[in-house]
Amino acid sequence: MSEKKNENLSEKEQQELLEKYDTESKTRNLKGIIASVVFLLLITFSIFQLYTGIFGQFTAYVQRTVHLGFALALIFLLFPAARGMKKDKVPWYDYVLMALAIAVCAYWPVFYDTLVQQFGGISLVQMIIGGLAILLVLEAARRAVGLPIIIIAILFLGYALYGPYMPGAFAHRGLSLEQLIQSMFFTTEGILGTPLQVSSTIIFLFLLFGAFLVQTGIGNYFNDLAISIAGKRVGGPAKVAIFSSALNGTISGSSVANTVTTGSYTIPMMKKLGYRKNFAGAVEAAASTGGQIMPPIMGAAAFLMIEFAGESYWNIAKAAIIPAILYFAGIWIMTHFEAKRTGLIGLPDEEIPSKRAVLKKIHLLLPILAIVYFLFAGMSVERAAVYGMLSIVLVSLFRKDTRITPTKFLVALEQGARTALGVAAATACAGIIVGVVTKTGLGLKLGNSLVSIAGTIASSPEIQLMLTLVFTMITSIILGMGSPTTANYIITSTIALPAIVALNGELEVAIPILAAHMFVFYFGIVADITPPVALAAFAASGISGGEPIRTGANATRLAIAAFIIPYMFVLNPTLLMIDSTAFEVIISLITAMLGMIAIGAGMIGYWYRHVKWYERIIAVIAGLLLIYPEGYSDIIGFVIFAIMFVIQYMSREKTDRNSRVQAS
Repeated sequence: MSEKKNENLSEKEQQELLEKYDTESKTRNLKGIIASVVFLLLITFSIFQLYTGIFGQFTAYVQRTVHLGFALALIFLLFPAARGMKKDKVPWYDYVLMALAIAVCAYWPVFYDTLVQQFGGISLVQMIIGGLAILLVLEAARRAVGLPIIIIAILFLGYALYGPYMPGAFAHRGLSLEQLIQSMFFTTEGILGTPLQVSSTIIFLFLLFGAFLVQTGIGNYFNDLAISIAGKRVGGPAKVAIFSSALNGTISGSSVANTVTTGSYTIPMMKKLGYRKNFAGAVEAAASTGGQIMPPIMGAAAFLMIEFAGESYWNIAKAAIIPAILYFAGIWIMTHFEAKRTGLIGLPDEEIPSKRAVLKKIHLLLPILAIVYFLFAGMSVERAAVYGMLSIVLVSLFRKDTRITPTKFLVALEQGARTALGVAAATACAGIIVGVVTKTGLGLKLGNSLVSIAGTIASSPEIQLMLTLVFTMITSIILGMGSPTTANYIITSTIALPAIVALNGELEVAIPILAAHMFVFYFGIVADITPPVALAAFAASGISGGEPIRTGANATRLAIAAFIIPYMFVLNPTLLMIDSTAFEVIISLITAMLGMIAIGAGMIGYWYRHVKWYERIIAVIAGLLLIYPEGYSDIIGFVIFAIMFVIQYMSREKTDRNSRVQAS
């Protein structure tokens, strides 16, 4: 066991890898008085959010500006302006930026009565305050989130100002600088819009919930639980990675963080048993990315979807269940076939935790079950998060080694606030994008343009529909590159989603709005494993020693379900359990699982024996027919599947008999 542990990444190595690929982890390592001040500010930030979660929120402008003020001030203290700068002290200009952030965000609470009664335009002072707010948000997001979202936000601001000079259908009246600043900071249609509202209420509390869970040691427990369940199976380490990443994904808000945390343990284990380094990294990256689509939290996007899609939490979580099952089933099936093809076995007995040791800590799962119950019982999301944290503290008392001591309690408050900084910056910056779209109608124009381009190329409405979906997929993947989950979903749902919505009017189809949201969400998420900017795959290759692009290509192949299923649930929402009976859902799930087996065999090239090239093509076609939730396609796909299964099974038996004859 000690030898195995030595192969894993140390905490320092994990942090270095996170800082390389995860912008939100590139923080200063402060010491002395300033470190204590930052610690107290982080604790205060969490206490403020807990207070409003328990006793009720302040008015919208006050709640959001206080939340934003804490986030901006802490970002300028914790995140250096550029890579390679000293991390042990804060330069003078960041103190200036911190002071400006506090002053700008304090303007709303201090002058609230005046501002809400104000009509017409804004004063020169307010112009300066609002302009500074935009610049501070952009700089904070650049440091804590990365360049992609900043580039998009700046382009959108330029579009808002120079609308009359835009070509064709994209031209608009344009906004004056005063109008733009007013809408961005003095209304709830810009920086202080819906994204920041969700961050300042729901998302922060759930990030805090995850931070408290981490203090119980649940991450290590997830690994032990996964090993005890899957470790001895064929290709055990890969299946451990899948199972563990799915569990960690329920509390993690980042594909990269999930990859590094879980992968530092599972990737060396896979390599030790004989997995190729590019494949080992791909398994972990694909599984960790899938954690973002895994209910109940879905990388916090589920809570944004409540506001953006206008659906209840129950409907969103219910809709995500079958696609998530199929996603992880697809990776599990393909790693199984890869292990069979290469002859990889499970872990030895001495590396499997005893069932008794695993059962001793099973109480750590109770808070997750409790919060799911609270949410499904109709409790408000904020209240469910608070009760979830209370349940963690109570459950942790069952054993001494899981107990949340006062020290751990403070660390949880600090870590929860740290995690929220990037989300706050991302949602504030995304608010700029959403605000411009609202003011100019750009989203509808982009959507109509994609539909129009597809209509020009297509020869029939059916082809136009598929082409529009393909264009939307490509747009979502590009927009999702390098963005954290929350910003990713906000951007894709603002820019790419309108194309699917436009289809309902153009072709008179009936695509449910939730299906459209899930479509762009899925493809925004898989950007984390899709080359050339596949951050989760690149992080995994840093652990495995593999090639980043090849690791990304392997991860994309393993996550093939994520590229197929969204088309299926848009064309037929049965997989999302929308307007469908229990019988239809069960049949769709069974046929889709059979479809994933067929696609897995076709992609890997192995089933009960090696699959020939033409059999691989037939297997993939059969899988697609089975996944598509429609009667005739299911029947045809099932017949092909059954024939292939019999041929594979019989040829395996023949091969085994020949081997026994030769051996005798």
